[in-house]
Amino acid sequence: MALTYESKKHRPLTARQFARRMLGHLLAALGLVTFSLLIGITGYRSLEHLSTLDAFLESAMLLGGMGSVHEMRTPEGKFFAGCYALYAGLVFIVGAGVILAPMVHRVLHRLHWEEED
Repeated sequence: MALTYESKKHRPLTARQFARRMLGHLLAALGLVTFSLLIGITGYRSLEHLSTLDAFLESAMLLGGMGSVHEMRTPEGKFFAGCYALYAGLVFIVGAGVILAPMVHRVLHRLHWEEED
């Protein structure tokens, strides 16, 4: 799916088209979060030997910006946790940008739309 936007010379999208665009962006953000959760679960299970549920909790808390839940015991686990925390912060920012982009574009497009006479 191409994420192209109309120029100011084109008419703004209808509500239905805009809802479809938003759905595409929400699905893209959901895909990013799901992929990121899988990375975290895999890392915590293999490096810290956490159960799948505990690894999910640790990953979800970091992706949600809440912070770590478990104490890391191995040097590898501590290194992974630090890297994953930095990654999770970026995922949060990118995900927010992906979700907000269509809304910001719609507002700016309506302000700058050049209607043909």
